[in-house]
Amino acid sequence: MSIIEIFFWLLSGLAIFSAIMVLISKNPVHSVLWLIVVFFAISGHYILLNAQFLAIVNLIVYAGAIMVLFLFVIMLMNLNADADPQKNVWLKVIGIVTGGLLLTVLVSAVRSSNDLVNRSAELKTGSIGLIKSLGITLFNEYTVPFELSSILFLSAMVGAVVIGKKE
Repeated sequence: MSIIEIFFWLLSGLAIFSAIMVLISKNPVHSVLWLIVVFFAISGHYILLNAQFLAIVNLIVYAGAIMVLFLFVIMLMNLNADADPQKNVWLKVIGIVTGGLLLTVLVSAVRSSNDLVNRSAELKTGSIGLIKSLGITLFNEYTVPFELSSILFLSAMVGAVVIGKKE
């Protein structure tokens, strides 16, 4: 077993354990923190697949910005056990049945796919997910759309400042 396979299995175990902890944590803040651990494990998988750009974007956007937003919303809502309404038993039953049906569909889809039997991912080869090749493509072939999107983002930021500014 190679070092890459060991890292893959460690990251997979961490991702599955953290995802289960997201679901069973009673405190919503703890759930969000476990979700951040899941995003770090997924970014590790991206690095193993030689997709550094996706790993960095996943960390910055999801583990950074989105999770901070989730934490702010949860803390602003002031969720605690006293304010928690009584949960309906039927909603739990419907959730369990729906989750079981989704699991059945996923298992049957994986079992019926004969294409994936003898395939493996290419590791440490190619330049598809590298930041250098993405930058070269972005600044050579897509220069005009890239510059137009930067002007659009700049005007959106100026508009947000103008709207948010008090008289």
